[in-house]
Parts: sequence; C-alpha cells; structure tokens
Amino acid sequence: QVQLVESGGGSVQAGGSLRLSCAAFGYTFSRYYMGWFRQAPGKEREGVAGIDSEGRTRYADSVKGRFTISRDNAKRNLYLQMNSLNPEDTAMYFCAASTFRVAMLSPGSYNYWGQGTQVTVSS
Repeated sequence: QVQLVESGGGSVQAGGSLRLSCAAFGYTFSRYYMGWFRQAPGKEREGVAGIDSEGRTRYADSVKGRFTISRDNAKRNLYLQMNSLNPEDTAMYFCAASTFRVAMLSPGSYNYWGQGTQVTVSS
C-alpha cells in the first residue's frame, strides 16, 4: 500500500549540485517521518537527513551545511538538495518513511523504503 519512488540521481563533478526527489503513494504523507539514507559499496547504510511530521530536520555531520531536506505535503514529495558534492558522497541514495516516531537517522527505525537512485561524484 505504501510506495516510495526516488528520482534525480546522476553523475556530477565535485563541487556540483543535485536535487533528489521522492514521490510517496498510498498513505497519509504529512503524518510520516521521512528520511534520506545512502549506501556505498562495502559500507553500511547510513542516515543522511531526516524530517519529522512537524518539519523539524536532522542531518549527519558529514553533510551538514551542504544538504537540505524538505517536504511538500500537498505534493506528497520529499526532497534532498545536495550542494558542494564531493566523491565521498558517491552512493546509492534511498528514501524512507516511518508510520511512527523514529530515531531520524537510524535505518532500522524505518519500515518503508524506495528502490534507490544512484549518485556519482567525480573528482
């Protein structure tokens, strides 16, 4: 019933920007906690940014000041604006949702996931 679909990934040179989008279907979007996570080859999935039902946000230290998470409840979309990208940001990025209060940057706290979109940053 709940479906999340990411888009906006691609290849960019270091210092460039990308904006990821996540379209949500089949649930009351405004009441869900939402998050962006990423996973690089050989590494564990890590939390990038989270946003709760009231619009409060939290960021991983590695992206703070460079990435911005936002949500448009009317459009049922989640966004991640990524600026000043560097090669360490290269990963598969996933959109996630939770029907209950969660630790916002903890992957195990979320119960719905998108299929992912690849972000590649070259030096």
